[in-house]
Amino acid sequence: MKIVFLGGGNMANALIGGMLKQGFAASDIDVIDPGAEARTKLAASYGVTCHDSAASAPAAPDILVLAVKPQQMKEAVAPLVGKLGQAVVISIAAGLDMTALSRWLGGHRQIVRCMPNTPALIGAGITGLCALPEVSADQRAAADRVLRAVGTTVWIEDEAKIDGVTAISGSGPAYVFLFIEALQQAAADLGFTPEQGRLLAIETVQGAAALAAQSTEPASILRERVTSKGGTTAAALNVMAERGVKEGIVAGCMAAAARGQELGKILGAD
Repeated sequence: MKIVFLGGGNMANALIGGMLKQGFAASDIDVIDPGAEARTKLAASYGVTCHDSAASAPAAPDILVLAVKPQQMKEAVAPLVGKLGQAVVISIAAGLDMTALSRWLGGHRQIVRCMPNTPALIGAGITGLCALPEVSADQRAAADRVLRAVGTTVWIEDEAKIDGVTAISGSGPAYVFLFIEALQQAAADLGFTPEQGRLLAIETVQGAAALAAQSTEPASILRERVTSKGGTTAAALNVMAERGVKEGIVAGCMAAAARGQELGKILGAD
């Protein structure tokens, strides 16, 4: 398979690194990026072939990964119109819907839209994917293999729900980082050193997530098992309930999904 990346930023780096670990050949991967520093880094780190423009990149690859900023997408893909053949186009640009991408690609319809998240940078990501009907089963499998190189994948049949994926898992790491930040602040207020607070907070979040992942029971039951009536956990959860912590998180996710819909309309406008 010949694979071309349009854009060589952080997520492209993560995907290429993960793909090589999963058995993809560096000789099958090309990257188009106008930045000399990015090209030098990619070539030195992974041994892939880099190009400063689409003119020197392979035409009609098997897979084209769109890894440029959504605001730059329309201009960036213009030189590729008419050169894609039957390539499956994988977009990891947040907010851009497949209708806009197809229009900008001259009507090309073999498109898969993905929403990875930043833990993909360490191979621990979760990616939501959806595809246009013209994408074959083999092309879906190829796209899935690319994204599974950096974590878990979940296919969504309704593209409208990708904004929900963005709200839950795309933006989700920020919510978790905020929780860690709050635990560290509480640790500092209780007299712990920054190093101690960081260790207590991060290991608690990692351990709780691992326990939830391994358990077959819902998170609500796991929470109840930690919560003794009249105990310390109950005291904390009562205050959090009074402050509307859970409701605030849910409302925040809904706001993120709504903003995703708004941005999609803005970014996809001609």
